Amino acid sequence: MPELAVRKLLHRAGYRFRLHRNDLPGKPDIVLPRYRIAIFVHGCFWHGHEGCREGRKPKSNLAYWNRKLERNKERDRRNIQQLETQGWHPVVVWECELQHGDALVRRLGAEIKASDGNG
Repeated sequence: MPELAVRKLLHRAGYRFRLHRNDLPGKPDIVLPRYRIAIFVHGCFWHGHEGCREGRKPKSNLAYWNRKLERNKERDRRNIQQLETQGWHPVVVWECELQHGDALVRRLGAEIKASDGNG
């Protein structure tokens, strides 16, 4: 489960977080309240990760999949915009990034430092 892998990486790096805050737009997968960071762990296929091998659309029933995946991407954009408006720093972690755990931890650490104002 990709979300669990991200949680383990963050916990091992010493960060503490909350899960699925349903009072925030999009009900982020992981929330670091201290830093006002909301993390979404997106599956490359379901959220249309551009340029990713796993994000390719199926070749059959294209009209259905185009509508479905576009709605997902639009909802993601709307949730991110609402979070930013509320003063949160949304971060998207793509499922394919989990293959490079060290790089992902460095990226998340940089996002946290930048959000903390001490970066």
